Amino acid sequence: MSIDAQVALIREAPLPRRSELLDLVPEPETVIPRIPEAELCFIVKAIGLADSSWILECATPAQIVTCVDLDVWTGTLPDRRNLDAWIDAIAETEDDACLRGVRSLDPEMIVLYLRERIDVVLKPNDDDWQPPEGAHTLEGQFYFSARRSDDDLAAITRVLRLLFQDDYWTYFRMLQGAIWELDATNEEWALRWRNGRLEDLGFPSWEKAMEIYATLRPSQLAVIPKDARPLETREWHLPVWIPRLPAASESDPLVFRTIAQLDDIERRASFYAFIATANKVAVADRMPLSDAESTPRAIEKTAHWISKGLAFVASENGIEPVEVLRSVPLQQLFRVGANLDPQRARS
Repeated sequence: MSIDAQVALIREAPLPRRSELLDLVPEPETVIPRIPEAELCFIVKAIGLADSSWILECATPAQIVTCVDLDVWTGTLPDRRNLDAWIDAIAETEDDACLRGVRSLDPEMIVLYLRERIDVVLKPNDDDWQPPEGAHTLEGQFYFSARRSDDDLAAITRVLRLLFQDDYWTYFRMLQGAIWELDATNEEWALRWRNGRLEDLGFPSWEKAMEIYATLRPSQLAVIPKDARPLETREWHLPVWIPRLPAASESDPLVFRTIAQLDDIERRASFYAFIATANKVAVADRMPLSDAESTPRAIEKTAHWISKGLAFVASENGIEPVEVLRSVPLQQLFRVGANLDPQRARS
């Protein structure tokens, strides 16, 4: 099979089978970098981080940082346990891959990881000074020791040793940060970098996503905006494998049946507009973005409430649903549908 065919086969396979298929490909280092970022996260979680170092070894920096962006955060704060697990898994890869993986992460996240696990001391200019009992050092200046007596520092020691050997200034900045920097400041900056990257992948911040549930006055529900061009949505890189919206049948939600009536260019634009709306729903509802089940849940919910809004606007204006799609943005139709039954929509 061609590389493209191998990648397509893996992306379309049920999640539990994907690791088996990856075991069979002759050149995983060629196939793995072409898997969408979120899909790689789903695969790693299905296998288990402890057994996924061979996959992370072939992953690109963009894939690794997206996996961490999706899986390591709870609300607006990084989950220290998940962060530990990801960096420990990266530390199990061979040297070049380990350095590549660590460098892909924001320095603020590395400092948070270190501050959670180790205490760091810089040797003072004092001939009588003695390092803390049990402390380790790589160069005789910085000494570090586990914050918990039962903690294994093998992964941290390996990461620090590789940085010291290959990138001393990053090593120096990380250990200085572990001594002096404040967690709250690092969390704030790490959140900013993460939000920016997720915005590029179609996932807005929670504050922006909550606009999807904005309250509308009754007089606004059936309004068709003037000069709106809802089917001029720009395309962007999708981190999940969604080749198309569900095929339309009589049992499908109204929005899918109506999209099927559009021409090819309009259908493609509606595809991206629909996914953008579903992403807002996933973020607003705080669905775990690293969970493979969140995407179909968000799509199902989005289709339901857009269909409610679509039917209402079409009925109130006495026009066909397909003409509504050409005139009203899908996010507005979701908002209309959600306002018709706000308690259920937000549940």
